[in-house]
Amino acid sequence: MFGIDSTEFLLIVIVAVIVIGPKDLPRALYKVGQIVGKAQGMARHFRTGLDAMVREVELEELEKKWAAQNKRIMDEHPPEVAAPAMEALPAPEGDAEAAPDGPPPFVAQSAPVASATDAPPYLAGEAAADGKSGSAA
Repeated sequence: MFGIDSTEFLLIVIVAVIVIGPKDLPRALYKVGQIVGKAQGMARHFRTGLDAMVREVELEELEKKWAAQNKRIMDEHPPEVAAPAMEALPAPEGDAEAAPDGPPPFVAQSAPVASATDAPPYLAGEAAADGKSGSAA
């Protein structure tokens, strides 16, 4: 992790036992562990922020690239300008005022309700329990 070899780690442990003492060594190691954990959390938070900034920059570059490609494609294949379709069609025979601008003449107000005999077996039992006609499975 820090590039410490096993012999160097052993030397650090011996010095810590001598300097801190065996009685206070567990408490000291606990505090060192807390400090190392906080440092790792801060490093992770910093790295996450940098990664987010890099992703935003990459996304902006991709958007510019896609916009340039879209412009190139649109320049190569311009959209066809067509005359309005309604003016080109002949007028229908009969009364021109017959078709209102509202909804079509036949619009179902609600969905049809299936009878209990058409219901799946797990629902047919419920319909029979409600007193409706149908066979229970």
